[in-house]
Amino acid sequence: MTSKLVLVGRVAGAFGVKGEVRVTAYTERPEALLAYRDLLRQDGSAGLTLLSGRAQKGDLVARARQVATKEEADALRGLLLHVPREALPEPDEDEYYLTDLIGMAAVTPEGETLGKVKAVQDFGAGDILEIDPGRGQTWYLPFTRECAPEVDIVGGKVTVVRPAETSERDS
Repeated sequence: MTSKLVLVGRVAGAFGVKGEVRVTAYTERPEALLAYRDLLRQDGSAGLTLLSGRAQKGDLVARARQVATKEEADALRGLLLHVPREALPEPDEDEYYLTDLIGMAAVTPEGETLGKVKAVQDFGAGDILEIDPGRGQTWYLPFTRECAPEVDIVGGKVTVVRPAETSERDS
C-alpha cells in the first residue's frame, strides 16, 4: 500500500534570474517545507529536493536540486508538492489533519451511516466535506461545528448534520 500524500505547496515559478524557485507553501510557516527536503509529485515520484531557502512575502524562495535556471523554475509553475502523511508531526490531542478525515464514515447523530468522506475541499469559502454515499452522486457539507459536530479519529467516523436537518431541529 502506498503512503497517503499530503499537499504542502505549489510551485509559483522562478524568483529572480539565478535559478531560485518560489513555492507557495500551504504550511503555517513557509520555511517549514525545508524540513521535509524531498517534496513529491501527486503520483509519489520526485518533485523538488530543497537545498536551501528563505521565507519571502508568505512564500518560500528556495534552491532545488532539479532547478538551475530561471527557465527551469518557470517550467515547473503549478507543480503541486506533497509529503507522506507520516512525515508530518503528530497533531496534539483533540487535533487532526484534514487529510485524516478522508475515508472516515459519515454518520448521523443517531449512528446511521450516510457514506464516507471522499475529500475535503476548499473552494474559497471554507472547508467542505465531500461525502460519497456509495450509490448516487457525492454531496457536500460545510465543515463547521454545526454541520460536523463530532470527529472521532480513533473510531474512524465524523458525525454529520445536514443544514436542512439543523433548521428543522431548531424550529
